[in-house]
Amino acid sequence: MKNLVLVFGLIICNLSLNAQGLENIIVEKYYISDGNDTLANLDGGVLPVGSVTYRVYVDMLPGYKFQVCYGVPAHELRIETTTLFFNNEDRGSTSPNFSFVNAAKNTVMLDSWLTVGAACNGYLGILKADDNGVGNIVNNYSPQVLQNADPNAGIPLTTQDGFIAGTPETFTELGITNDIAVFDNQNDGTNGPLFSTFNGSWVSLNGATGPDTVENKVLIAQITTDGTFCFQLNIQLRTPTPGIVENYVAQNATGSEILFSALNYCSTTGSPEFEVEGPAFSMYPNPSSDIFSMWIFASRKSGHYSYSVYSLDGKQILNKDLGVQQLDTMEKLDLNSCTPGVYLVELTVDGQSTTRRIVKN
Repeated sequence: MKNLVLVFGLIICNLSLNAQGLENIIVEKYYISDGNDTLANLDGGVLPVGSVTYRVYVDMLPGYKFQVCYGVPAHELRIETTTLFFNNEDRGSTSPNFSFVNAAKNTVMLDSWLTVGAACNGYLGILKADDNGVGNIVNNYSPQVLQNADPNAGIPLTTQDGFIAGTPETFTELGITNDIAVFDNQNDGTNGPLFSTFNGSWVSLNGATGPDTVENKVLIAQITTDGTFCFQLNIQLRTPTPGIVENYVAQNATGSEILFSALNYCSTTGSPEFEVEGPAFSMYPNPSSDIFSMWIFASRKSGHYSYSVYSLDGKQILNKDLGVQQLDTMEKLDLNSCTPGVYLVELTVDGQSTTRRIVKN
């Protein structure tokens, strides 16, 4: 084990280039628990009302792969809360190795864990806003859990659950066997409040890419807590050039290391749904043969809105000024006359833009 950690330490020191394949670290408010979740949790463990489930994604340029989230003597790897982490005691674990079928049982979907893309066996985690809403997990407990539609958590799980079928890369832990136990299936007071290492990491040995290789977002953690959630991460990406990596650190960059401020996060300073610049919105259904619904979450970022739709060659297909928006709204985009293919939807508020890909069948 110590030799493996040392090998990755040498990669971190010797093979990086001063480039920039990391676009962002995205923190998604995945779900906010209510009284029904606590009452119906049964053998899943005590889940405080108002607990927030966060998902953390690494957003990379196409061709890059997530390889390591690490702590070394000069750079602490730290995940913490002001209370405790929630761990599902039924089928929870330090990484999401439960089945898709079992995800529908009590609060398994809200378990705290680390990952290299997986949301459960045979499924990858994606932003709810990128989910097409097909094949959502249906929970049959009474009272039903995971039904809360708190607007501060954005899209309800009953609409888009953030799971997509796929083959996740293997999760490997190096030097964190004792530290990672805070995310195991117990709520006995040892489930927090801190995960920290100066000599360990979690790794994708082959490198992990997002299910959409153009957007290329990889889920690396899910944390549920009723306290303030903070992290300080250091990550290594594999570049498209064989044998070359890039290393991003939360603070005190030296040499070829790249300082990336978004690797530091605290939920007290976060926006309601996403830690990303620009407006939040969702496209549904996607793909579609004609009409797309664009859900705009203006209650999270009020301002002057407009949107455009472009073909991949840059031609503007649609454009509309929506004026000042303060409440969530929905726009219908009619692409019936457009040829099948990939299009880009750009939503802008007060000069800040977010772009999403849609597919017309």
